[in-house]
Amino acid sequence: MMEWTDRHCRWLHRQLTRCARLYTEMVTTGALLHGDARRLLAFDPIEHPVALQLGGNDARELAVCARIGEAWGYDEINLNCGCPSPRVQRGAFGACLMEHPTLVAQCVRAMRDAVQIPVTVKHRIGIDRVQDYAFVRDFVGAVAEAGCAVFIVHARNAWLDGLSPAENRTVPPLRVEVVYRLKRDFPHLTIVVNGGVTTDAQVAEHLRHVDGVMVGRQAYHNPWWLASWDERYFGMHGVAADRDAVEARLVDYMARHAPTLPGGWYAIARHMLGLRHGQPGARRWRQVWSDHRLKSLPPHEVAQRARQALERSLVTGK
Repeated sequence: MMEWTDRHCRWLHRQLTRCARLYTEMVTTGALLHGDARRLLAFDPIEHPVALQLGGNDARELAVCARIGEAWGYDEINLNCGCPSPRVQRGAFGACLMEHPTLVAQCVRAMRDAVQIPVTVKHRIGIDRVQDYAFVRDFVGAVAEAGCAVFIVHARNAWLDGLSPAENRTVPPLRVEVVYRLKRDFPHLTIVVNGGVTTDAQVAEHLRHVDGVMVGRQAYHNPWWLASWDERYFGMHGVAADRDAVEARLVDYMARHAPTLPGGWYAIARHMLGLRHGQPGARRWRQVWSDHRLKSLPPHEVAQRARQALERSLVTGK
């Protein structure tokens, strides 16, 4: 979810669910230690509970970054052992760390010693085309011995050679039974399944076998789905009355923050383009918010044009 789940995306998602845990995009230790920490870590208090996902392979650096994340107020530190991108592989972290469970255990132990908040791990079920269950079982076992109690498991192998990051999300087959087996073998651990989740029926089936479900791209492309989660999964009253109210709050948010952003209000608006997914007139509405010729206009004026386009589409059926 690099360049997707930034602070503005998370602010939008928090207008839809107050209970689901949100995760940052992966932040590498190098970027955090040598870059602009404020730009990388700043977030709105409304985002809680929110986890900082780190990428790296040096235990000392990860411990320092975990401490920084805790100081910024994050509720969890998550180590990414699942990203298969070539750039991440060149840095020797992400999914290729699964081949080095002892190193991952050292990293987890160092981070746990450095912070008081939970340290969790996100990983795949295997590397390349090897489908040996013992590989992921032994990885989880070794890292759990270092004190990690929560594992977020993308139920696909990571093919490190021959597939792009996008293809790695679809080509390796989903094998959720592997994740279910991990829960049976490690009943004391919290096991969360990730990958290919698009419906409430799938979520319900997963929750019969594991402790939680992580949803990525479907939540981004169809954010209104999140509006039902508080009541459905947490027994809490939902916070989003309707799409119009969510859009209005985000437009006010754009007006406050757009002057400080290189991309202006579009840097925020791009995250809500799926808000009316499946609704009549959604395409026309989305076209207005995507029109780069309107970037110089105040966001409230763009919102008015988008509303007019939506209403015209409802009348004409186009």
